[in-house]
Amino acid sequence: MSDSIALRPLASLALPQSGAARLAAQAALVIGGTLILTLASKTKVPLGLVDLNLGTLAVMGLGVAYGWRLALVTLLAYMAEGAAGLPVFQSTPEKGIGLAYMMGPTGGYLVGYVALAVIAGWAADRGWDRNPLKLGAALTVGSALVLALGWAWLSTLIGAEKAWLGGVAPFVYGDLIKVALVSAAVPAVWSLFGRKA
Repeated sequence: MSDSIALRPLASLALPQSGAARLAAQAALVIGGTLILTLASKTKVPLGLVDLNLGTLAVMGLGVAYGWRLALVTLLAYMAEGAAGLPVFQSTPEKGIGLAYMMGPTGGYLVGYVALAVIAGWAADRGWDRNPLKLGAALTVGSALVLALGWAWLSTLIGAEKAWLGGVAPFVYGDLIKVALVSAAVPAVWSLFGRKA
């Protein structure tokens, strides 16, 4: 595998090299990414204050597949959709929409999603998505940041202890499983397609 391939995220292998076609393909990936994020956030298991969903799994996958730049644009587009009042977040519209929802209990997690996408994409841009241990380390840091930002924001609303018990502790094991899944799956995909790219 050449060095230029080794430092490209998976999605770049399907993109035209330049021009309007590349821009159109990137726009399609952003729109598709926001749809994936919406579907992942809607697959939830109610836990109380903050519900369990597949959002972090989707963010990890998009970050690794897209690279940090396209993942960042995708997450910012997703946040803009939510801020504009589209029901893209976990409990919208039943628990509010727009900025009012974003300032609620899940606000810190949403900011954490952006950070996780950038970290996952940064790792992929450096070829870490070919190595399960390196990718797992990066995704663990990103997932911890999601929980830390979620806890910090939730603490301002309900206090540190309640935020920990309701907004961090129930999610640690699930997030570690998601990290393991992505860290195993992406290098496996590269082993199938990377040498042909």
